[in-house]
Amino acid sequence: MPRPTMVPLVRAAALTNYLEVTNSLGFNPTEALRRAGLSQAMLKDPEQRIPTDAAVALLEESAASCGCMDFGLRMAESRQLSHFGAISLLISHQPTLRDALVTTIDYRHLLNESLATQIEEAGRIVIVRLEVVAHVPARQATELAIGVLFRMCAALMGARWQPDSVTFTHAAPSDLRLHRRVFACRLEFDSEFSGIVIPAADLDAPNPSADPAMARYARQFIETLPRASGNKIMLEVRRAIYLTLPMGRATSECVAQGLGLSVRSMQRQLDEAGATFTSLVNEVRCELAPRYIDNSRYSLHQVSELLGYSTQGSFTRWFTTQFHQVPSAWRESHAAKA
Repeated sequence: MPRPTMVPLVRAAALTNYLEVTNSLGFNPTEALRRAGLSQAMLKDPEQRIPTDAAVALLEESAASCGCMDFGLRMAESRQLSHFGAISLLISHQPTLRDALVTTIDYRHLLNESLATQIEEAGRIVIVRLEVVAHVPARQATELAIGVLFRMCAALMGARWQPDSVTFTHAAPSDLRLHRRVFACRLEFDSEFSGIVIPAADLDAPNPSADPAMARYARQFIETLPRASGNKIMLEVRRAIYLTLPMGRATSECVAQGLGLSVRSMQRQLDEAGATFTSLVNEVRCELAPRYIDNSRYSLHQVSELLGYSTQGSFTRWFTTQFHQVPSAWRESHAAKA
């Protein structure tokens, strides 16, 4: 029996102001929308659910066609908390920034099923790691998501919002003016993770605007909304693998623990969905490997580590089997096309 196909979805609200940005750049998006299987009418209904891969591909093609490498960030620059939809009321009345971030994670099925977010404690700082889990390159979607998350934090904390840095796994664009204006903090590119680094104390600072009664009301309403799409366990495991693979922790034990499941329970649910943990790890590696290799700042040894291989030789054998080419040849051929 063939394995069910996962089609992670995102609210069309994620593409709010896409048309405004294309218009400001003098770009006609009709053909790009058609190739992505989308339409302007779909984008005008914020609650319309659209395939994440289609939204990601649309942003990448639009950026390339416009010659605008900060296309996603241009969209993020004017985003408001209200664009989160029904969940925005619940987020705005959380007692701390940590609670607000956890809320976005708990209710990600109402925002973007392919957005993987992790809060990682590291002494005096906290790393909020974010990955867009997509089958296609997601530079623009990643910058859009981090820009929106950054603005959400700023809306909640006001003048107290002073993050340590914003990091991206991809290379820096030639023009950083917009990035500096939107983030107004230290920027790091070619990093091992994408996300925001925050002083630990800020994460638990009280939100003076929080109203517990409004938070209860909002949560009660949100609980009546539809849950995630089918094959939820496959989406959850893929998100977890995206986050843990670069840290060398993409094992069935670590992933199951992160999902609050026993290994046996996770494997049973995956069996019922027609998937295996090993096959999902392989899929994620196949999606991430070309992105890492195409970034010349990563040595092939670093790429092998980011994909969870203990030796470069093991990685090379795997890559050759999957892509019918050794990693060095892949990098050379794709660099020539760039």
